[in-house]
Amino acid sequence: MGTSVDAPAVVAEEVTDNMLGGKKVTVVFVLGGPGSGKGTQCTNIVEHFGFTHLSAGDLLRAEIKSGSENGTMIETMIKEGKIVPSEVTIKLLQEAMIKSENDKFLIDGFPRNEENRSAFENVTKISPAFVLFFDCTEEEMEKRLLGRNQGRVDDNIETIRKRFKVFVESSLPVIEYYSSKDKVKKIDAAKPIPEVFEDVTAIFAPYAPKV
Repeated sequence: MGTSVDAPAVVAEEVTDNMLGGKKVTVVFVLGGPGSGKGTQCTNIVEHFGFTHLSAGDLLRAEIKSGSENGTMIETMIKEGKIVPSEVTIKLLQEAMIKSENDKFLIDGFPRNEENRSAFENVTKISPAFVLFFDCTEEEMEKRLLGRNQGRVDDNIETIRKRFKVFVESSLPVIEYYSSKDKVKKIDAAKPIPEVFEDVTAIFAPYAPKV
């Protein structure tokens, strides 16, 4: 008799396991400095391994564009040079994961710092399967960013160095935290794109769609 009484409690526990209405997901954080080539590789991972790519920056921009109250608040904060609170970005990521029919996600550009990371795990109760870290020298990233002909106004040497410094100061503690949990898969991102993708493929092989 005891088991039938306990059963509902177990079910309830599973449902509240994470904040996605009980949806079981695989999350991979993608981190790398500006110009490390992570965008290109995310596209490849989506195409070959069936992940859904969620970019924190894109979600914030889409929210601003939607004209919602939340979007207006985000826009004001960005204009004033303030950092958008972790909770706001996490809520957008959470909603995107719930809406998606997929259960495998690449989260790109987040967590940007240690506070983001702890807030994400505390709020969603989700811990990443691993962190994919595109490791690239500052010289190489600089060369790539300056060689981009995308007309990005912010791609001058000074700005690039600032962006790099911010990345090192805020993201490296996140990488160190996950390294201590043996969850970082580091890729030499200075290699040519096809070679980088070979390394990515080796890491993602267990997640390949079943044919």
